[in-house]
Amino acid sequence: MTAAAPADRPPLRIVLCDDERMVRTALRVILEAETDLEVVGEAATGAEAVPLVRSLAPDVVLMDVRMPEIDGIRATEQILATMAEPPRIVVVTTFENDAHVYDALRAGAVGFLLKRADPDELIGAVRLVARGDSLLFPAAVRSLAATHASAPAPVAAPWIAGLTGREADVLRLMATGLSNHEMSERLGVGPQTVKTHVASVLTKTGSRDRTQAVIAAYEGGFIMKNR
Repeated sequence: MTAAAPADRPPLRIVLCDDERMVRTALRVILEAETDLEVVGEAATGAEAVPLVRSLAPDVVLMDVRMPEIDGIRATEQILATMAEPPRIVVVTTFENDAHVYDALRAGAVGFLLKRADPDELIGAVRLVARGDSLLFPAAVRSLAATHASAPAPVAAPWIAGLTGREADVLRLMATGLSNHEMSERLGVGPQTVKTHVASVLTKTGSRDRTQAVIAAYEGGFIMKNR
């Protein structure tokens, strides 16, 4: 079982965006069985999702990637572009190696879940992203990048030369899906030092979060797609 948040914290507020009512209902039942999770709204289209998320300001949005009117990619872009403190958006999809999933990650989603994920995976993912981590599956991101990323430029991205040796180490470990704590143990440095390096990597790669930094690492030629 996944660990719940401390009892003295308010529940994490979640919005569900999916054009299938049965999917939304199933997600709600799973999430609201947990005392620290609360579903505060539902949307059946991307067009409904954007104003709903703006008005409710949830902590986490579970966003179907394929929806009518406005798809999950455009909805993600619009939410992130128009909210000063946007929620963490997780793409929920049927197919893992989907160009739409990759585009949603590029647009700013912090990770993705398969609709067949078991309840513990779903609950754990919501708690994970709510505390600021990215939901990275290294093999899946590598596969997505190999299949759907733009062809890398003949010259490596300029930001690569600006990374320090330690920042380069941190970015490689980020791409393997390690948490800050795990990177701290691997590198033999304190967690705060790792956090500082991660922040610097995000700035230098022009990334909103760890997921986008990893995508930048593939598209900029820092990590080879076939590895």
